[in-house]
Amino acid sequence: MGNNGSDSTDGTGWATGLRVPQRDEWDQWYGTLVRAFSGVPESDDEKELWNSLTEFDRSLGVWDGDECVGTAGAFSFRVTVPGGAEVPAAGITMVSVAATHRRRGVLTSMMRRQLDDVRSWGESLAVLTASEPAIYGRFGYGAATFQVNAEIDTDRVRLSVPDGTDDVRLRYAAPADVLDACEAVYARLVPGRPGMLARRPGWERLGLLDPESGRDGASPLQCVVARKDGEVTGYARFRVRPAWGPAGPDGTVVVEDLAGLDPATEAALWRFLFDIDLTTKLTVRGRPVDEAWQYQVSDIRRCQPRLRDALYVRLVDVGAALAARTYQAPVDVVFEVEDAFCPWNEGRWRLSGDVKGASCERTADAPDLALSVRDLGAAYLGGVPLAALGAAGRVRELRPGALAEASTGFASPVAPWLPHGF
Repeated sequence: MGNNGSDSTDGTGWATGLRVPQRDEWDQWYGTLVRAFSGVPESDDEKELWNSLTEFDRSLGVWDGDECVGTAGAFSFRVTVPGGAEVPAAGITMVSVAATHRRRGVLTSMMRRQLDDVRSWGESLAVLTASEPAIYGRFGYGAATFQVNAEIDTDRVRLSVPDGTDDVRLRYAAPADVLDACEAVYARLVPGRPGMLARRPGWERLGLLDPESGRDGASPLQCVVARKDGEVTGYARFRVRPAWGPAGPDGTVVVEDLAGLDPATEAALWRFLFDIDLTTKLTVRGRPVDEAWQYQVSDIRRCQPRLRDALYVRLVDVGAALAARTYQAPVDVVFEVEDAFCPWNEGRWRLSGDVKGASCERTADAPDLALSVRDLGAAYLGGVPLAALGAAGRVRELRPGALAEASTGFASPVAPWLPHGF
């Protein structure tokens, strides 16, 4: 659903009004959230889905008398980290503060309670997507994944494809009819890319949401399934927005989701989307920054790729989080971590690890690198180089060579990617 909020005080004044909402308060609680995001009513299907996904015992509300003036939730996620492990993480969501109560500490009170709760649950990570990125840095969240949006001129851009693409067979299918097969493809991809979410039961329905209000003149959701040797190896979900201009058809294909288990399947799906009749444009949102189609097109400039931040990561337990992932080159480095909001993380941590595993323990040894927990979170999934943060003045090198060593070890050969919002 997203996150939105603003305040500037320490939040202690709302302690008595901060509590877990009851199930029969969901409509009021959720109504506060919807109003904070402009107040446009959602479809019944959307409301029902978010109601079913809400984890009430991991949710918070702030009440001013009988009025709910703040909301926050935390989904139970498992996030892939470099090395392929799925690490338990709190998916921070549904954060809002009523416009009448901004800058009065409501958000800070919820963030304080929430991170304390996440720590008590034994989850070493908290992750979120931010409607306003400036809000969450002060709570220790760093932008760890990015995504590509594009507007591709398919009238003028051609796509080259790898060998084997012609062996892939595509067939239309009703999205709901092939949901299980598509989810099986997705599940096989999760361990291979940091930042992906292992979907719990119920989350598969998110990809089928199809409110008319969200189509912007396009068709209902369509789906094609890819097969090789009788096995489902990929799928694409999309819409088509028809249009006609003086020169003829000028429709747009809007890609909602695409996944393939191998390069040939991915290429077959992209080629299909490029070639749909009566269309001249392909709109792409939220794709991995290293996705192959960007290197298969004849003219990347006419694809108008744009970079955008996606998943923000907060290390709730520095030692456990750093030990949960692997490192593509050996590292043995002592971090001096600054974390005023979660002071249990502050101090020196020795990280030792390689491609087989890692340990991260408290130490009294001299530090090699000094940085904030926010910047450690940004680098955590391997997509933001520690060396780049150092060049930006956000990481201080205290031992010559330590920054290059750690930056190489932290990197991921596959760009981290958040497949969908929450």
